[in-house]
Amino acid sequence: MTLRLATRRSPLALIQARYVQGRLAALGLVSELVLLDTKGDRDVATDLATLAGQGVFAVEIQRALLSGDADVAVHSAKDLPSSTPEGLSLVSVPERRDPADVLVGRSLAGLGPGATVATGSPRRRALLLERRPDLHVVPLRGNMATRLSAAGKNGVDAVIAAMAALERLDQSDLTSERLDPTWFIPQVGQGALALEARLDDAQTREALLAINDSSAFSAVVAERAFLSELGAGCSIPAGAHAEVEGATLAVRGVMIAPDGTKSVRAEVSGDDSIALGTQLARHLRDDLGGGALLGWDS
Repeated sequence: MTLRLATRRSPLALIQARYVQGRLAALGLVSELVLLDTKGDRDVATDLATLAGQGVFAVEIQRALLSGDADVAVHSAKDLPSSTPEGLSLVSVPERRDPADVLVGRSLAGLGPGATVATGSPRRRALLLERRPDLHVVPLRGNMATRLSAAGKNGVDAVIAAMAALERLDQSDLTSERLDPTWFIPQVGQGALALEARLDDAQTREALLAINDSSAFSAVVAERAFLSELGAGCSIPAGAHAEVEGATLAVRGVMIAPDGTKSVRAEVSGDDSIALGTQLARHLRDDLGGGALLGWDS
């Protein structure tokens, strides 16, 4: 069989899809790409915080599976909405890249008082202001090339990007500083690919399981359970990062006020990914007052 892999057309998305093609080819499986435009690609003017939670980089790809125009959806895991459409399932998460965020242009110490940093992520903005409230943080949209090129231009001293994206683009040398994920907690799914298939397509699901990394899968499932419990996408300043440590899964999370002035953090561990992610979200939101930081009703 020839597996049809649905993907966005962006340079980074194509690199990710071709990586999946290579993994499948090593198993003797033939595949072809189905290139799609998503709402997030078409609308480069609207702030991502406004679009977040709508699956603007994923919905068209998922529709291609449901309509039978593709067999596999290749996503950046961080682009997936918190719920999966009926008829589809997350089947495989290949080996995960570095989930950390990085500064491009200047290091944190190298940014002078009042320096300007660009990011389209409320989480990144809030975490940055938590450490450096003097900084001026401005919005940023566009593909990775556009965002990376913004550093050093038009008054922007640095931009924040995902380390995994730089690795995949072979541009890790642009990194000025890797931000420690134990405090600059990443976005849910950052650094991971998420491969979806139809529930009734057993043959494709079996093929994808052959390239699944069980530790990465468990971590992403836990992080997505955290996101699902909060009921939001990247429109709120919150993050979660899970890691397998021996036989135990540890999940660290943060909820932080948009201006970075107050935050709550916690870590839970155990062996049930969904239960852990859900428990962590509830603990941060309800027990530690994370919901109040964001103006949510208690």
